[in-house]
Amino acid sequence: MKDLNSLMKQAQAMQQKLADAQARLAELSVEGTSGGGMVKVTLKGSGELHRVDLDESLIQPGEGEVISDLIVAAHADAKRKLDAQQAEMMREAAGPLAGMGLPGMPKF
Repeated sequence: MKDLNSLMKQAQAMQQKLADAQARLAELSVEGTSGGGMVKVTLKGSGELHRVDLDESLIQPGEGEVISDLIVAAHADAKRKLDAQQAEMMREAAGPLAGMGLPGMPKF
């Protein structure tokens, strides 16, 4: 029974660490770029698009499609970075129980 009690305590500690990590994720912000830095987007930890910055040299007649493509590419860059940071934070929080497939625990 000691092993089961120890495992339960570890699981409870991990749940607290996961809750703490989720709170830190909510405060996270990630920047993605495209076009050699001409387009920058910022995503919040929730994945919400927070900001778009465009180099003024892009804002010319006939450049709308290029701008659209660059915004999509910058968003994809930011989303990849955000996903990687989220996964790393959750793996760190889960510690030795990461990937054990326990009910209610996130899978990485």
